[in-house]
Amino acid sequence: MIKKWAILSLLLCSYFSFAQEYVPKNDGVKTNTSNYTAFTNAKIYVTPNQIIDNGTLLIKDGKVVSSGSAVSIPKNAVIIDVSGKTIYPSFIDIYTDFGIKKPSTPSGNSRSPQYDASREGYYWNDHIRPDQNAVDHFEFDSKKAEELRKAGFGVVTSHIDDGIIQGTGMLVTLAPEGSDATRLLDEKVGQFSGTSKSKTSRQAYPTSLMGTMALLRQVNHDAEWYAKGNIKEKDRALEAYLANKNVVQFFDAGKKVNALRFDKIGDQFGIQYVFVGGGDEYELINDIKATNATFILPLDFPDAYDMEDPLLAQSVSLEDLRAWNQSPSNPKVFADNNIPFALTTHQLKGAKELMPNLLKAIEYGLDKTKALEALTIVPASIIGKSSELGHLKSGAHANFLITSGDIFDKETTIYQNWITGVKDEIKPMHTKDIRGHYTFNLDNTNYNLEISGDEDKLKSKVKTEDKEYGSKLSYKDDWMQLTFATADSTKQEFIRVVSNIKDSNNLNGKAIYPNGTEVTFFATKQIKEEKEDVKKKDKKEDETPKIYPVTYPNMAYGMTTLPQQETLLFKNVTVWTNEKEGILENTDVLIKNGKIAKIGTNLTDGNAKVIDGKGKHLTSGIIDEHSHIATESVNEAGHNSTAEVTIEDVLDAEDVDIYRNLAGGVTSIQILHGSANPIGGRSAIIKLKWGEKAENLVYNNSPKFIKFALGENVKQSNWGDNARTRFPQTRMGVEQVFTDYFQRAKEYDALKKSGKPYRKDLELEVIAEILNKERFVSCHSYVQSEINMLMKVAEKYNFNINTFTHILEGYKVADKMVQHGVGGSTFSDWWAYKYEVNDAIPFNAPIMHNAGVLVAINSDDAEMSRRLNQEAAKSVKYGDISEEDAWKFVTLNPAKLLHIDDRVGSIKVGKDADVVLWSDHPLSIYAKAEKTIIEGKVYFDLERDAQLREAIKKEKNELTMLMLQAKNKGLKTKPIEKKEKELLHCDSIDHQF
Repeated sequence: MIKKWAILSLLLCSYFSFAQEYVPKNDGVKTNTSNYTAFTNAKIYVTPNQIIDNGTLLIKDGKVVSSGSAVSIPKNAVIIDVSGKTIYPSFIDIYTDFGIKKPSTPSGNSRSPQYDASREGYYWNDHIRPDQNAVDHFEFDSKKAEELRKAGFGVVTSHIDDGIIQGTGMLVTLAPEGSDATRLLDEKVGQFSGTSKSKTSRQAYPTSLMGTMALLRQVNHDAEWYAKGNIKEKDRALEAYLANKNVVQFFDAGKKVNALRFDKIGDQFGIQYVFVGGGDEYELINDIKATNATFILPLDFPDAYDMEDPLLAQSVSLEDLRAWNQSPSNPKVFADNNIPFALTTHQLKGAKELMPNLLKAIEYGLDKTKALEALTIVPASIIGKSSELGHLKSGAHANFLITSGDIFDKETTIYQNWITGVKDEIKPMHTKDIRGHYTFNLDNTNYNLEISGDEDKLKSKVKTEDKEYGSKLSYKDDWMQLTFATADSTKQEFIRVVSNIKDSNNLNGKAIYPNGTEVTFFATKQIKEEKEDVKKKDKKEDETPKIYPVTYPNMAYGMTTLPQQETLLFKNVTVWTNEKEGILENTDVLIKNGKIAKIGTNLTDGNAKVIDGKGKHLTSGIIDEHSHIATESVNEAGHNSTAEVTIEDVLDAEDVDIYRNLAGGVTSIQILHGSANPIGGRSAIIKLKWGEKAENLVYNNSPKFIKFALGENVKQSNWGDNARTRFPQTRMGVEQVFTDYFQRAKEYDALKKSGKPYRKDLELEVIAEILNKERFVSCHSYVQSEINMLMKVAEKYNFNINTFTHILEGYKVADKMVQHGVGGSTFSDWWAYKYEVNDAIPFNAPIMHNAGVLVAINSDDAEMSRRLNQEAAKSVKYGDISEEDAWKFVTLNPAKLLHIDDRVGSIKVGKDADVVLWSDHPLSIYAKAEKTIIEGKVYFDLERDAQLREAIKKEKNELTMLMLQAKNKGLKTKPIEKKEKELLHCDSIDHQF
């Protein structure tokens, strides 16, 4: 403890000594700021909602003494008349890394992964760093501070933006170096977290977003265990995490779905995060509101694309076009929904970009009062400094701006930024604003004078009715000098006007001709007529940006309203029941309340929408047992066992492959973890409810599954020499991984059931569920020897493998599979794409089926999954399988393998109405899914699809024109980037980690 305070004392002396009055000052004359200073005759924003016209602000010792319209000014006060000026509280940014040096990656061979932590005495994962304190790493950045002051900021919270849990921030003022302003306001403000790993460590885990989420859960469980005194070894990271538990918890979500994801973790452990947003929250604003979180919103709106090249322009997605059009409305949507938010310079290239982007948000409908709140009282409230910051009430820090007018007018000038009572002059402050339109007469010629621009860069135009004269204007210390060409165009001579400004409505002075003659100059400012103001207002309203509506999801093929449950009656259709009734021709099927209500002939229902099925086929929806669509992560490759992670955490409900699969008649899929490790992560079994949020896709009471893997991938045969350092490196080692974890889980479960205290281990909890037959195993497999091995290991621990997926040598061990009771989910005719697939044959599925194995055909591929009806048909060709059995390979059989056959997989009264209407025989290459229905809701309709395509084309053309217009107006554009959607497979690695 002594050492810690010694270090802190040195740091404080180094960084903040000039804020202490007893430290000698050797760089100039010491300024005494203890006198009263009164700013009079100003428009004062005491708070965004408390505004005083012609008021007085009285400050002393860096604090506000009083503010109001009848302030008593002490006799010894310095009085500054700021007539015509406006005073605002200085802005606050509570999410910066100001003054913190960027972390550096350790030297050495960066290609070689690190599996163990590099810090002793701290948590087992280097990316958990709550013990960091920004104050220990801070160095005042004069250049950055000046930029922030010019943008209107007086105070910032700074933190170390590195790691998943990053430690505490600090609250500092931005007063210029060398001043007597207070610098450090609070050395510990909030605890900061994010989704990215620390750059100071190469520790591999986590390699994915789902790993990050699992790690955060485990940290919280471990902290609770540590707090009870159950860990003998001292853990400085956990101690710091517990110590920081009651401060504000900031989390950099970066996008809307991450805010929703990590809010669930917060709810689980009683943490209410303050989220740093990503600018896309408006797309799911109701769900965002339901988090009850406060947000910090960046204003990094996307630039328009340069759409001059029509071929390149076609490649820009509707999603990106809409993002450009809709993103500036994000703050307004927050305000409209009464969600508290602060604004930040985070993600901007510089603080100077804040105001132009904020003005754009105001143009898109953000109320100015809300904007000011988001820069003052809201951030102050978030960090618990409402009594000190964000306003100009008595007792607050004297942090304020003096401006020429409305801070949210692009013509407004910030003259001064006072920070704890110390002035920083941004631009010279004129007592009079001479901008406007004037008329004057010289030599019987009537002139119009227009003065515009920033006050330090004024522009002038001198005109008569039919001509404009070259002119130049300067304005300093309330003296204006104007020169303009004479009316005689044959001579290059100028008239010079000099005026001492006492009244900006009337410019009085002298006009000096080229020959030296002086005459009196008098110009009168023109007061705008009300009609002109109304006309300008109407014009501005006409120029309000057109904002395209948000759809579900907010991209191509999204819907303006989600599908509603319908009562549907299919008449005279060929029904593939997948039940003992087989294929029924000219049959009616009634769907009601999301279920299959009746199957028969001559059915009627007065409330039903009747669909003529003559010549068409009705089947249950296709089920893909092995898929990797609709997820942001596939593999957590950081450890050889990652049972603690789950695909449900990282579902991507906006993956267009959901829609494409619906177009192929797919209604349910199992999204599996990849094959990077012997024991992978948990899977997600979902229905393809296009437009719904992620959590609504998951089956209610979903069966529990986990992915195992065998073969080349897990022993890292194809990872490259530098990456091959993790156990196991052989197929023998793979077996030992399973044995070791099952034994550990067995012992863990016994301790848990004994009633004795135990450390909750999320990984072992899941593996224990396997042993207790509460979780099913799907295993990536190829070679018969390994398939045999895993069945024996499972039998040793008294459970069965549920499904061998891929299983391309299944035909060799089909009899043993039947004996073990394991199903096979395989490809129809993929082979020879890597060495361990050399023995694959297209007769695999029929041979396993004929031996009595429960067989499914899966995709493992986003493109194949929407053609699974054709993949099933290949078994008819290769194995002489009946059409009905082949159809079950992609419907009822995968439903049985996934233990959801009581709900889906066949057309049976009482089951979920997950059905597909086909234009032709469902195994035909000519068949199209005309309607794909889930629980009585039409999620894909072929006719509606044609209408959507036309609507997409029209909207893209309109947005392209708006981008072209933006470029013509001189707005910033960016080149078109070619984007290719990555199709995830078993061996895909999350590139963002």
